[in-house]
Amino acid sequence: MNIRTIRTRLRATAALALLPLLALTACGSGDTDGTAAVGAQASPAPTDDPVASVHKVDSAAALLPADVREAGTLRVGSSIGFPPGAYYPGGTDKAPAGQDIDIADAVAKVLGVKLERQDASFETILPALGSGKYDFGTGNFGVTSERLKTIDFVTYINDGQGFAVKKGNTELKGKVTDLTQLCGLTIGTGAGTTFEATLSAQKGVCAKAGKKPYDVKVYSENAATLTALQQGRIDVIMSTINGLRYQAAQPASQTAFLGEFHRLDVGFAFKKGSPLTKAFQAAVNELIEDGTYARILKKWGTAPSAIDTSRINPPEHT
Repeated sequence: MNIRTIRTRLRATAALALLPLLALTACGSGDTDGTAAVGAQASPAPTDDPVASVHKVDSAAALLPADVREAGTLRVGSSIGFPPGAYYPGGTDKAPAGQDIDIADAVAKVLGVKLERQDASFETILPALGSGKYDFGTGNFGVTSERLKTIDFVTYINDGQGFAVKKGNTELKGKVTDLTQLCGLTIGTGAGTTFEATLSAQKGVCAKAGKKPYDVKVYSENAATLTALQQGRIDVIMSTINGLRYQAAQPASQTAFLGEFHRLDVGFAFKKGSPLTKAFQAAVNELIEDGTYARILKKWGTAPSAIDTSRINPPEHT
């Protein structure tokens, strides 16, 4: 083996070794844990702080239960690791940043409470709400009919499902509008997500169309999903619209966004029957009315996903 070949292989090995690090700051969904290193240098968090000027609104705070007002704190389970929703631009020893972080912090200021944020994997948060481990959860949780059976939602953005491929992919050249376009391919997605549920529920579409079925590989970390795509172990990623669009804008990720597949409202998640929902709805609507909400979305490049008003438990988009 000559020196040029050895150097080429060493460079390729080094690039693959960096992929997990890049994935954690160059992806989007809010579905997993993560840290930041190389990617953080390539894509630092915006420095403006629209949350700084937010103040308590007594009419919204009055909607909180008396014991919560007295305690002055709420526990939030946060899925952190997929910008622009929530990630660690400076490493896990620094504070997280992102759209979900800013909106939750702004809501807390409107309600006059402090947040005790606990980093948690996406798939563990919703089950933990029922046990009382968290008062609410964030993680780009889409509102679906199935989730509404056990979870209450207060909406704060409209995001949804999309697809991305490795740059240069020739098997999928345009927007995915029907899952039969994925027949014969291997799809990577996050554990416990609406993406996994959609792919599982529709797993028979290829057979009905007389085509080879698609295969689904589920990952608990976004870094693993992106690494699998770059190594050719999966052909396509299914994740959030905003996350995949953000990811494709980062040169290090080497992905191409294939467009929107299905829109979903996204909300703060609570155990069924939570007494917190009306206060959170009022707080989000205060932020929409005073312009803070628009400034947060502009900061994170997600303005096209803005909602006009927050709702409690809206029906799933069809």
